[in-house]
Amino acid sequence: MIKNLSDRLSIKDLLSGDTQLTSPPNIYFELQKVIDDATKSLADAGAIIEKDPSLTMRLLKMVNSAFFGLPGQVTTINQAITLIGFKALQNLALATVIIDKFSSMPGGLISMHDFWAQSLRCALLSKELCHHKKNQLNLDAMFICGLLHEIGQLVFYRRIPVLAREVGLLVKAMGIDQSIAETNIIGFDHYLLGAELARLWNLPEIIAVTIGEHNHPSYPGTFAEAATIVRTASQVGKLDIQDDLIDNISVDDLSRIIDLVDDQFDAIFKTFYSN
Repeated sequence: MIKNLSDRLSIKDLLSGDTQLTSPPNIYFELQKVIDDATKSLADAGAIIEKDPSLTMRLLKMVNSAFFGLPGQVTTINQAITLIGFKALQNLALATVIIDKFSSMPGGLISMHDFWAQSLRCALLSKELCHHKKNQLNLDAMFICGLLHEIGQLVFYRRIPVLAREVGLLVKAMGIDQSIAETNIIGFDHYLLGAELARLWNLPEIIAVTIGEHNHPSYPGTFAEAATIVRTASQVGKLDIQDDLIDNISVDDLSRIIDLVDDQFDAIFKTFYSN
């Protein structure tokens, strides 16, 4: 029965027919238009965010958390933009909107708390590893790449929960790689699916590529270094550290990065994921 069902499945099938899932995070693009328009000001960006009182409140809560360590209380979005930067706030808004899209799953198939905790750790590690390597990649973009690298799993659980559960059982029973189990049962893995979701949402190509190439260490393309950083961050976050992944990072430096990320995580997770 599962085989017959998977024969009919395609990535396109899973990314259609669910308006909430497939609709892009419009606020991200509205803010991008402000960045790209020289006639626009910070006040214009603030006005876009403040149209959504719930989002405004959550962003201000994040900005006032110990994660940013800002002096005094930040009370307006314009203040927040001035203090932490436009791109940082834009990406926090993107993260918040996407978390809302996947705030719960039917039947308790997956712990959303644990999923977003692991994803946030990967995001923070991606940013810190990039900073440590003095990479020219945009640190805020690396945060989003790390945050969304497993997003395809949530699409599986949302759209085909029976098959997603079957994958989980196979991984536990046989001890095989998640992607292999997904490909055997569904026909493609969650990284390919997540990459296509990012493209459907028209997110920057670096995000789609780092998701889609996550399981391909030999990928040689434009965003190969970004994909390597997120791959490394994911392994470090799971404490599955492989020598060939930790490229030119000493044990002491890696330990320092992990401790720093632990502090950052403790400072922001409760405001980042409040469900």
